[in-house]
Amino acid sequence: MSEPPVIAIDGPAASGKGTVAQGVAQALGFHYLDSGSLYRLVAHKALTTGTRLDDEPALAGIATGLAAAFRSDGIVLDGRDVTTAIRSAEAGAAASRVAVFSTVRSALLTRQRAFRRPPGLVADGRDMGTVVFPDAVLKVYVTATAEERAARRYKQLIEKGNSVTMDSLLLDIRERDARDTGRAAAPLKPAPDAVVLDTTGISIEASIAFVLERYRSLEVGRSG
Repeated sequence: MSEPPVIAIDGPAASGKGTVAQGVAQALGFHYLDSGSLYRLVAHKALTTGTRLDDEPALAGIATGLAAAFRSDGIVLDGRDVTTAIRSAEAGAAASRVAVFSTVRSALLTRQRAFRRPPGLVADGRDMGTVVFPDAVLKVYVTATAEERAARRYKQLIEKGNSVTMDSLLLDIRERDARDTGRAAAPLKPAPDAVVLDTTGISIEASIAFVLERYRSLEVGRSG
């Protein structure tokens, strides 16, 4: 029997890929993988245990033995709810540093692929279409200008009561982009057969509809 279909949605930080991926998964009744949460979990454990973010063997060890569970009400690590903790700006920046190591990525690869179950999977991240699911039936690269992404992150953080500046967020996003695109292990880039979706100035609803339309046209083509 053929493998369940995968829609791979990749893109840089704050591009909207996670929101789009969740919307597409809900519309299709598919499972959803937020691959970035795995790297945030490794980063969070490193930060809380005092592990240096440049200690590749130790980080790979954390990734290999990651005692995490994804539940409907949140994410649990070592028996503790870390849903909010791994969404902090500090955890996000640390995750980008952790992800540069090939041994960490290899340790998490099998875990990510295990999310592929019937009736299908929508996976979002930075190498879903290029490395984790190269046979995905649809690959979408979601992007937006750095300024647009900084503005979105600023709005999110201000609503949560965080004190931030646009300048610092823009600098952080540009630094993360440089790390993600410049790393030797699975650098962030569109798959050769990916459809590019620039969400600058486009609503979430329109972005989700864009992906659904392309997936459904592929379904028609396969059944025709």
